[in-house]
Amino acid sequence: MNERTLHPAECASVRLSFEYFPPKNEEMETQLFQTVSDLSVFAPAFVTVTYGAGGSTKARSLTTVRRMIEEMGLTNTAAHLTCVGAPKAEVDAVIEEFLASGVRHFVALRGDPQGGIGSAYEPFPGGYENAAALVKALRARGDFEISVSAYPEKHPESPSVAADIDMLKRKVDNGATRAITQFFFDNDDFERYLERVRSAGVEIPIVPGILPINNLAQVQKFAGLCGSKIPDSIVSRLGHLDDRPEERFKEATHIAAEQIVDLVRRGIGDFHLYTMNRSPLVAAVCDLLGYERRPAAEFAAERPRRAAATG
Repeated sequence: MNERTLHPAECASVRLSFEYFPPKNEEMETQLFQTVSDLSVFAPAFVTVTYGAGGSTKARSLTTVRRMIEEMGLTNTAAHLTCVGAPKAEVDAVIEEFLASGVRHFVALRGDPQGGIGSAYEPFPGGYENAAALVKALRARGDFEISVSAYPEKHPESPSVAADIDMLKRKVDNGATRAITQFFFDNDDFERYLERVRSAGVEIPIVPGILPINNLAQVQKFAGLCGSKIPDSIVSRLGHLDDRPEERFKEATHIAAEQIVDLVRRGIGDFHLYTMNRSPLVAAVCDLLGYERRPAAEFAAERPRRAAATG
């Protein structure tokens, strides 16, 4: 049995979603929407657009989400939303703007502390105190999808995994319909976490967050900030290939595909891929797994119908 590819029946039962972040300039905007177009051929179940700490990318997030829905026809676009650095009235106004733009799926997050990762979190005066409160406010506005975060290796600010799971349960009790995990590389950690989540009575889908490694040093930095670990076996496979980009790309493709195949064979059917707004590595992973590419013309023909559905 190939550890890097899925059988056709396995592919048919697996759902992918992709995360993007709002561009900072015109060049990055061009790259983003080329990436979105490139990856749309894999028919993602949904895509998400991030939202900067304290609403620092609010305008760019709104613009990106609107273009995803109106121009790209991606009516399954989910908008990230945080409660850091803003009073309830300001957050509520952003929610209404997203709803008016056709958003019917939110990713509700507390957000990083205003002082940056590593500083102490303090609720904003008059704001939503945490993600559970934000989920409750969103659920009061309608019956739509609400995804939240989960941490197989524990949130870096949390005292324990049990405290993390308790917060997840509060978010579910307030109306969350799905949890997307922080990226991880050890599937045993995820499986142990999932067992604990289910034992706690949380039954919503727990979707693994998968980060294909474009740049090992960058991912090591991300991992250090968010409390994730990169196994030595992965470092040894990639660390000596800095001056051999083609070999590095191939090995990174294999690493991500192997992780997904192993999770599928452990019974997981949904995966959220962190794209970093770049398509080549993510597309290579999907191809290696055995996903069929939909003809571009087929997707383009659907755009008018999708856009009309939001009108």
